[in-house]
Amino acid sequence: MTYEVRPLGPDDNKLAWDLGSLAFGYHEQPMPETWNSNSPGRHTLGVFDPAGRMVAKAVDREQGQWFGGRVVPTSGVAGVATAPELRGRGLGRLVLTRLLEGARERGAVISTLFDTTPLPYRALGWEEVGALVYWTMSTRVLGAIRPDPKTTLRPATEDDIPAVYEIYRQVARAGAGLMERSGPAFGATPAQLLADYHGFTVAVDDAGTIVGYASWDRGPGYDASGRLTVDDLIGLTPEATRTLLAMFGGWASVAPTTLLRLGPTDPAWSLIARIDAKVHTAQPWMVRVVDAAGAVAARGWPRHLTGEVDLDLVDDVCPWQQGRWRLSLSGGEGRLEPGGAGTVRLSPRGLAAWYAGAATPEQLRRTGFLTGGDPDTDELLRTATAGPPPTLHDYF
Repeated sequence: MTYEVRPLGPDDNKLAWDLGSLAFGYHEQPMPETWNSNSPGRHTLGVFDPAGRMVAKAVDREQGQWFGGRVVPTSGVAGVATAPELRGRGLGRLVLTRLLEGARERGAVISTLFDTTPLPYRALGWEEVGALVYWTMSTRVLGAIRPDPKTTLRPATEDDIPAVYEIYRQVARAGAGLMERSGPAFGATPAQLLADYHGFTVAVDDAGTIVGYASWDRGPGYDASGRLTVDDLIGLTPEATRTLLAMFGGWASVAPTTLLRLGPTDPAWSLIARIDAKVHTAQPWMVRVVDAAGAVAARGWPRHLTGEVDLDLVDDVCPWQQGRWRLSLSGGEGRLEPGGAGTVRLSPRGLAAWYAGAATPEQLRRTGFLTGGDPDTDELLRTATAGPPPTLHDYF
């Protein structure tokens, strides 16, 4: 059977809603009148059978993620769905392969997604590099933390949001994988952002500077079922982090459980015993390199690292990057140019895990994602992407 793959138009919205709502379990909800599968920053591809029935779809989101202190143009893949009767027939591969082509054409150099199952995405070159984790703990644990007497807390106002974004950006710039919260996919106004939460609190130091913030929701009830959910808790100073955590501890009598969204190396862990926290939910996320040369040029690299490695990239899904390349690093800049001896061979999953800083050459060699090379090439590749573990706090 021949299938047509094409971008969706306004007349396809109902078909996209029906397929997505069935796949993800919200089919009892009516489609909102203003819903659009191609809202700003979203490009939806659909697969249609000869009768005009939509049998698969996927969304390419325009977004950026921080790696090496720079925002890397990214395709955020979402809303992947296939008609139940046709799963396992290659339609997902068809639409995702076309999506990668289109994402590269519009300038994306890597792709990320949250996987409900890794198998089909691994077959196409994505690899799991981290997880978005909410931790659950007794609020009384936070009640034992003492606030800083010189740090004050107050509700955020719309005028505070630029400072809040800059605090987040400062942390994201020093990390790996965090989303850049700007662009068409993040079009919320300050008022809308504040309205999304029951509470949005800023921490202010004794000089009047905003040095931290927390965005949070208060669940229903004030008995054993009461709980707080904290999406962001970021302090640029230890005093801000401590004072924000202590604020949540003050809810212990009416919200005995707190959920915190934290990365594995978040400074908040210096104040919380890991034995007191349990994983509430964990959403794995994956990376794929879409344009290897563009991805190398886009991210930052260690400024004091200089060297070259000849790579042989194996990639039948993105054939434009398959073949031999020379990786050159110097002064914080990277180049990937055709040529070289192909000393180190990387599979798409190996390239993704290495690029994101999720695995060392030794680990990749043990999985079979990397072959060839020697201790010198291993050392350069290991040092190039060494740093904080990949972390992503924005589900899409």
